[in-house]
Amino acid sequence: MVLIIVYLMGWLLLLGVMLVLHYLFAMPAWYMDHLLMVKSTVVGGLGGVLYCLRGVYLNRCVRKGWDTNWHVWYYLRPITSSISGFVCCLFLQAGLLVLEAKPSTAAVPFGYLAIAFIAGYNVDNFMKKIESIAHTTWGIDKTRTATDETSAKAKDPEHKE
Repeated sequence: MVLIIVYLMGWLLLLGVMLVLHYLFAMPAWYMDHLLMVKSTVVGGLGGVLYCLRGVYLNRCVRKGWDTNWHVWYYLRPITSSISGFVCCLFLQAGLLVLEAKPSTAAVPFGYLAIAFIAGYNVDNFMKKIESIAHTTWGIDKTRTATDETSAKAKDPEHKE
């Protein structure tokens, strides 16, 4: 468990550095041109790390039910959350996800980051939303994982009964 906490703290440090990197150093033009995507990826990762830290606290301290079978989940969650934050930004920029009916140019970056955080914090529901958009827009059926009853019964480490 200590190794997982150190790992998650490492992610927090890395993501924090990535958020301020462009303020500290002159970054290449391609990086600055895609700064919103970088920030969305980072904020999605922060959402995932927060979710993991909350899961560690709840399962180890509150419920006293730490299960080593979930270690892989704790290691992969920040990565999947960062990817979700990135994908969220892509979908927002493509117009497949909409922030508000009347966009305000000042609010758009914060809206992107807020949605990226939610996507990283709750990867499962974000993936369901993406599959719903794919089904509605292009007629692509949901994946077997999304429709499989055994997957639906798998418990999230934060929500043990």
